[in-house]
Order: sequence, then C-alpha cells, then structure tokens
Amino acid sequence: MDVLIVDDEKSIRRVTSRALEAEGHYAEPAEDGARAMRRIKEAHFDLVLLDLRLADEDGMELLQKIVALKPSPLVVMFTAHASIASAVRAIQLGAFDYLEKPFTREEMRAILLRAQKYLNSRAEGSPLPQAVGTANPSGRGASPPLTFASADARTRGEFEVLFRAAPTSASILLLGESGTGKSVIAREIHARSHLRDQPFLTVSCPSLSKELLESALFGHLKGAFTGAVKDTWGKIHAADGGTLFLDEIGELPLEIQPKLLRVLQEREYERLGENQVRAANVRIIAASNRNLKACVEEGKFREDLYYRLNVISVTIPPLRQRPADLEHAANAFLAFFAGVSGRHIGGFSAAGRAALMRHAWPGNLRELRNAIERATILARGSLIEAEDLPAPVAPCACGDKPDLPRTPSIGGEHSLEEVEQAHVASVLNWAPSFHFAASILGIDKATLYRKRKRFGIRTTHA
Repeated sequence: MDVLIVDDEKSIRRVTSRALEAEGHYAEPAEDGARAMRRIKEAHFDLVLLDLRLADEDGMELLQKIVALKPSPLVVMFTAHASIASAVRAIQLGAFDYLEKPFTREEMRAILLRAQKYLNSRAEGSPLPQAVGTANPSGRGASPPLTFASADARTRGEFEVLFRAAPTSASILLLGESGTGKSVIAREIHARSHLRDQPFLTVSCPSLSKELLESALFGHLKGAFTGAVKDTWGKIHAADGGTLFLDEIGELPLEIQPKLLRVLQEREYERLGENQVRAANVRIIAASNRNLKACVEEGKFREDLYYRLNVISVTIPPLRQRPADLEHAANAFLAFFAGVSGRHIGGFSAAGRAALMRHAWPGNLRELRNAIERATILARGSLIEAEDLPAPVAPCACGDKPDLPRTPSIGGEHSLEEVEQAHVASVLNWAPSFHFAASILGIDKATLYRKRKRFGIRTTHA
C-alpha cells in the first residue's frame, strides 16, 4: 500500500517509515497537517497514519478533513496519548482503526493486514465480511468460544477459578505454554469483570528494550532520556480504572520489577524524570510461559513481586493434553476460515483427523489456528485431507516422523490397552527425552522400555 505518515516527531516518522518499507509498503512522511492535505490531494494514498497530537494542530480536526475528501484514504490514528474515549471518538469521526505508541511490528502488521483486506474487498465491489479484520476464532464473540468451554476436567476447573475471580479486583497470573490463549483469556476475564466498560491495555514485556518498556509502563517527562522530546503518559495512566495485561511478565527486567511491585502494593508510581507520586488505579493481569517459581529461585524474578502477582494463579494445560478440546477447536477454526474465505468444506477426512490427533501441537492453539487456516486455503475437495496440513502435522505425507497409532477419543469404543498405547506413543512423540517421557507418564524408564516394546512403538529416543 501507499502510506502517508503524519507526525510532528522526525524520529517517529523515520522509524515508522522503515517499518512500513520492511513490510513492502511505500511510506511518505509529512510533518504537519498542511503538507499532509496537500500530498493527499496531489497523490494517491491507501492509508494515512495520523498522530492524534501534532505540534499546533488537533489530529481529530485533520481526521475530519481527510475523511471528507472523495475518495478518501483509510485513516489510522496512532498516538502515545491513548484512551478509550479518544479511540471511540476517532472511530465515530471516520477513522478506520487506532494504534497506540509505542507499538510493536506485529501490532502494525495486524493493522496493515486489516486495511489491505478492507481495500481489496472494496475494490472488488463486495462488502467486507463482518468482523473479518478483528474476528479471532479463539476470542470473545466467536462461535463457538474455543478456550472457555472445555471437555477436559482440569481445564474446566482452571476456568472456573478464573471466572469466579473475574468480578473482583484481585491480581491474576496466567501460566502456560506459548499459544495456549492466555491473552484471549485475559480479555475474557476483563469482559466478565466490573471493569468491562473501562480500558483494557496490553504491554508485551519481551517486545521492547528496558528503557522503552519502562516508559511504556510509567510514562516520562520531556528530557528524561535521550529521545524524550515531549511529556508522555504510560499505559498505567491510559488504563486508569481498567485492566492492564502484562504479557510474558517473566521477561520483565529486574530493574523495573520494584516499580511494578510498588504499583501492586502501594497503588502508586512516578513517571520517568518526575518526582510527583501518582495513583495507579489499575487491575493487573499477568501471563508467562516460564516457570516463575524457578525464576525466583534462580534470582531472575523478585520473590515479593511473584507473590503479589500470584493471588489467583492458574496454569492452562497444553493442547496435547486435551484431545477432546483439540478436535472441538479444529472444527471451530475450520468453520470460521471456511466462512471467511467462502469455501464449502464440511470437515476432516479420516486421515486428516488422524493427523490432527497424532500431532503434539507444541505451538498449541496458535499453531492449530495457522494449520487450519492454511489447510482451508489449500484444500482441493470438500474435506481437509492429511496432505492439506503442514508437514509437521502430517508426518505420513513427508515421511520424516515415525508411524504412530491413531489417538482414540476418551470415552469412545476403545479398550484400556488401546488408550494406553495411544497415550504412551503420543507422549514419546513430543517429549524431548526418554527420561522426561517416563516422568510425565509417572513410571520408571525400565517400565517405559517394556511398554514401548510391547506396543511396538517406534521412536527416535534411545
């Protein structure tokens, strides 16, 4: 796309231009509203990234001038001064979307993808399918809700604890492997809480340097550090009265941890370069794919912060431990992507389903989502076949993994020996070592050797 960047900060224009060009788009900067309007009238732009606060101008006023043009480019407001009120007002005035500074490349990429989908559908003369841009099969509002209705007793118990705690102000810690849907669950907790009409903001701890992360959380004054050219509010201020979700909290630098502890314990903080103490009126939900208790023992995470975050803590089981949920999620993803792409696909063939149930899904729901989206696009017939799935999911198609028996469903017409054989084979397939597999199964290595020999399971483990 051709994108015009309207921002009064040269560094922001430069960094955003590089990010856009890295994604294959043409980027042109404009430092003020006058130049922006002149360039929009002189040349074609698909998208305008517009700062909410320009030096001596109101970004909202410029937004109205841009959307009044016929035809007008899509406008995405991007600013460090984020609030629900300003976002709603921008959308009401005609903005396509809203992006908070500092933003990650993934966040910008998602905005660009939504804009491209919309522009493509408009060019084809067809309306954009409802919520294609923002709909997420594993998110709130999707049907069926993949991560909140579980056939697994342990998972149901974890969700029950979470949603009982949702209406309170207690801090919540979500643990589990990457891709298990922790960010989606955090949004669901917020939606079920008394704060549902207040802001919900996310800070991704691994995506920013220590300095930028500290500024993103607490804000800063002009001159607080190199590049701080104006006063900035952080996400704690922007989320005032609402929920702040700290994703991958285990990556939070040790230097910042005492300041976060102060937010949780004293409900106060200070912006960088400022001595004024400010109230922190936010609920904290944190998530991590690390073993935080082990991080505490290794000195990588503060013990007092861990216990402050750990008021309500649950661990989301990985998808490989929930075969019934796996099948339900795969069917829901398929229905969603088939509807979005206009494909008439009725389900999975026997071979396709067997490949799904055989795979260990180390990437969990995220990996499953990508695999089903790919299969929906590549399927030649009315059913998803094994060869439509990525090679790691369908080892029979690529010949790079051992043959494994089809996983029986719990409660189906299978003997105990069949269930045991399938479970042992599945654990051996994904476990990094034979010793680890034995510990997961709760047996010693000698017993596991005998079971492997009896069931005729072929693995790469010694």
